Amino acid sequence: MKTKQFFTLKEVKLNNNCPECYSNEGLKLTFKQKIADTLFYKAITEHTTLAMYCTICKTDIFPVRWTNEIEQVVAYQQRAIKPKSKSIKLKKLAWILIVIITASIIGVILFISGVFE
Repeated sequence: MKTKQFFTLKEVKLNNNCPECYSNEGLKLTFKQKIADTLFYKAITEHTTLAMYCTICKTDIFPVRWTNEIEQVVAYQQRAIKPKSKSIKLKKLAWILIVIITASIIGVILFISGVFE
């Protein structure tokens, strides 16, 4: 049950012309970073994505449609973002398993060494 979610890292309003409707007021560039969520942990990964959307014509603008000016602005914004550092947080189930496994290993070692008979 591994789910991949994204959270918005940065959202930028661009002043470039939309390749679809030619409006220069509606372009939004959104950077998102991936979160991996499993049964045992929740982690922020280094993987980031970007999406461009025009609020005037309500269209997703894919990289194929970008002009040279848009590509330059996107490249600048990519250099400017600071992704959150890679991290991991263990969930309650993982901690329970770690405690159980550690206790059983200690019990086996004590049994082998003769402390328990």
